[in-house]
Amino acid sequence: MKAEAEAAGPKGRAEAHPPRPLNATPSPATLVTRHNHSEMEIGSVWKEAVPDIMRQVTGTGVWTAVRSAVPIAFDQGTFVLGLDGRDSELAGHLRLAQPKRVIEDTIGRFLNEKVTVRIIQGTELNDWELEKKRDVEKRRLQEEALNRQRAEIASGKSWDKVYEQLSRLYAGITNRSFPQNRAQFFNQAVDIVSEALIETPITDDMAERNYARCLERIAQYTELPSTLVALKVLERTFGG
Repeated sequence: MKAEAEAAGPKGRAEAHPPRPLNATPSPATLVTRHNHSEMEIGSVWKEAVPDIMRQVTGTGVWTAVRSAVPIAFDQGTFVLGLDGRDSELAGHLRLAQPKRVIEDTIGRFLNEKVTVRIIQGTELNDWELEKKRDVEKRRLQEEALNRQRAEIASGKSWDKVYEQLSRLYAGITNRSFPQNRAQFFNQAVDIVSEALIETPITDDMAERNYARCLERIAQYTELPSTLVALKVLERTFGG
């Protein structure tokens, strides 16, 4: 009897404490993270979290999206869930504020840390790596656009100052109706715009418009064609 009990003991214990089944979600890519000096497999974390999440969200679309989501990675505080291309329309349900917050809070409790959830298309780790590359490129383009905008603003301010300087110069001329006085203004104005063109080259559409605005102002004050004004500025700037 003792031998039988001993033989049955391990089996009985195995039945009382069956091994944790693998994640039921389709082919999850496994990324291991270090937490409390132990390794946690994100598929198991997601499997345990799903029932809690399902109890806290409502709507057939959200439930379907949660069941279809595949855990891909836990990367620097970001818990990445992927959806197969056929289920890509479900991503919007998981990105809604309330379901997203529930997922983040629930996963955060399991991991005992603050978590941000990211929903991507694709269910493999390679899909996440590709998404990160897209993020880098997107940030680069945004930075370029921001720098371009800053340059346009700075350029616009520079030419605005030139425009105001021309107005002040003309306002200071006595007997502006005399052609000789307007000619003197013309020479000084051309010098001002030429210097500005050298210091602030035309690199964008806004600068081009503001530069043209200054040329038109000189033409208006001197009653000369704006094309002639532009020609004189170019001759003085680039030596013809």
